[in-house]
Amino acid sequence: MIFWLASAMGLAIAYLLGSVPTGYLAGKLLKGIDIRKHGSKSTGATNVLRILGKWPALAVLLVDVLKGAAAILCARWFFGWVFTFPSGTPPAALDQQVWIDWAVCLAGLAALLGHALSIWLNFTGGKSAATGLGVLLAMSWPVGLGAAIAFAVALTLSRIVSLGSMLAALAAIVLVCILDQPLPYRLLVIAGGIYVIVRHRTNIQRLLAGTEPRFGQFSPEPRAEA
Repeated sequence: MIFWLASAMGLAIAYLLGSVPTGYLAGKLLKGIDIRKHGSKSTGATNVLRILGKWPALAVLLVDVLKGAAAILCARWFFGWVFTFPSGTPPAALDQQVWIDWAVCLAGLAALLGHALSIWLNFTGGKSAATGLGVLLAMSWPVGLGAAIAFAVALTLSRIVSLGSMLAALAAIVLVCILDQPLPYRLLVIAGGIYVIVRHRTNIQRLLAGTEPRFGQFSPEPRAEA
């Protein structure tokens, strides 16, 4: 019983780390606005760039990446610590290292869901691309680095952030399948990559219509809300 309660607590911590509404807080602190009512209605760094400018967007991007990485690092430490107690070890049928791999996988998924469905924002949020990158870098840095390079190349060539995010998700799926990675990690990256792409479905519609904004195109300066 203690093992399962500790596991649930670890996943809850990962979700809460992911749910920190960085973009929303930036809008409130810098402009006194709810950024969910402007631009693409997302709390992610791309919408922050359009509404608040490049430096707030950079800060939001870094924090979103760090909270994804923190969720994975915290999960590894937490479950390793829990397993030091006799009552916290997994059932005999579960290998400890295998369970830690699965726990890290589930913690990464919890962080992604926390960003997209934040409890602090009535279960709304961003598209989880930056948080997903943080998860990848902490979970398997070669996969995370490959995804980051794919994003940078796509952004340089197209100047469309959403396109870069989706290509990075696809690159991560390909890399995790061809590199030697634990099965739970592969399943997380595949599921998370598909999830990120699905979250960009409105961007896909705008890309097909040729109306997706390019990097550096800003929305009109919003006024503070009453």
